[in-house]
Amino acid sequence: MRCAPRKDDFATRRKHLQKMSDQELHAHFWKLVEDIVAPLIEEARTHTTPSIERSVLMRMGFSSVETKVLVQRVLERGLLGRGAGRLLLGLARTKGVSVREAGTALIEGKYGEELGA
Repeated sequence: MRCAPRKDDFATRRKHLQKMSDQELHAHFWKLVEDIVAPLIEEARTHTTPSIERSVLMRMGFSSVETKVLVQRVLERGLLGRGAGRLLLGLARTKGVSVREAGTALIEGKYGEELGA
């Protein structure tokens, strides 16, 4: 399978960038990145599942049995859309403990009220 050669129109497409300073180009770049990533973030926020969240937690070092309980705790509080791993990481930072310690405490029924804070 062969692609058609692309027309070289770089000079035309970059005209609106030529007069920008390095600082303006930097800001423009990050604005474009935000525009590209925003729909992806929204999609992830609204289309996660308990299965996806368990998978994330397993990659953070928790067993499948532990992840089931952790995701259930997140579901009970209606916070699944915020991401179980992200919530656990935030909880660990807030408490000044490791992610493992925060997860274990959450499994034991501690910190539940502070999970979404």
